[in-house]
Amino acid sequence: MSETTDPAIETARRRKAPAKPKGRVTMTDIARAAGCSQATVSFVLNNSPGIKLSQQTRERVIEAARALGYSAPAFSALRKPVAAFDGLDGVIGFAVDQLATSPEAVVAIEGARQASWNAGNVLLVAQTMGDAVMEPRAIQALTRRGISALIYMTIFTREITAPDFLYSLDIPVILLNCYTADYAFPAVVPSEIAGGQSSTRHLISHGHRRIATITGEPWMQAAQDRLKGYRRALATADIPFDAELVVEGDWSASAGYAATVKLLALKDRPTAIFCQNDRTAIGCYEALKEAGLHIPQDISVVGYDDEEIARHLFPPLTTSILPHMAMGQWAIEQLEAPTAPGQGRYPITKLECPLVERESVQAVAGG
Repeated sequence: MSETTDPAIETARRRKAPAKPKGRVTMTDIARAAGCSQATVSFVLNNSPGIKLSQQTRERVIEAARALGYSAPAFSALRKPVAAFDGLDGVIGFAVDQLATSPEAVVAIEGARQASWNAGNVLLVAQTMGDAVMEPRAIQALTRRGISALIYMTIFTREITAPDFLYSLDIPVILLNCYTADYAFPAVVPSEIAGGQSSTRHLISHGHRRIATITGEPWMQAAQDRLKGYRRALATADIPFDAELVVEGDWSASAGYAATVKLLALKDRPTAIFCQNDRTAIGCYEALKEAGLHIPQDISVVGYDDEEIARHLFPPLTTSILPHMAMGQWAIEQLEAPTAPGQGRYPITKLECPLVERESVQAVAGG
């Protein structure tokens, strides 16, 4: 079986090589080429301690700096391999509630697999469906096979009430895409509020002030947090919040189409639409084209998730990367430090959702 290429690195490779600026290359140039903030570039190139950035982001910054000819300390020093960790005998368990409904679980597993193999360890995966009877049996089956640690993942980002058997395990437990109110286990989730804020701020930076958003299902934490980020970006830019510009969806293309039709019927229609996932953006594209509007000349569109389809839409969709690959790698890296199962308090780590700029956004007409 061939090795799977890191999707973030592959995305960077597919982009056109950034044109080298005249004169000295600055961190601002690198940030523009890598699709991240100047602060992120500074953290990576200075190898700042204590900063939680995904490995994909680090790689993207380093690749952009190399392409631009940036003069910096040896890049090899920035590429820290995952070190082998003590206390494991070669097998790590990975339990996830759902595998087939979306690609996120597979991407997270691949991130964990890569990090595990780098350290000479094998990953065993079990799908549990969150079943009260079968889940503990699945975990028990993993422990009987001699796993030295367990990664416990949920497909939807949320707070969970951890089942009692997780507390009774005598091996380290890492939570992926979920967390507990008692902070009993190390946990990692996407930084969704920051992602929503970054997506909206990107539109604001292009002069848009009449910015709509099509949300996901309101009961989901990802939808709530992306909406919070949207509202924060507006508030920071002194743009009044307008409730009629927020349309509830359900993450589907059909909901994106219906919501866009509703937005276009407004007396003062938006100049930009932040779709809170890429499938919603597909429906948004169809509605705009059906109305005879051009993207981005008439209306700019931003998505979220960076699914494979995003780069093949016309025009290619500006969107944000869900860091599930990095989250899987992070979970393995935490095993380098010993943890007391179910004891102590561990902070929730939030990994950034980097914005990938493509051709679906431009400056507001007449701006």
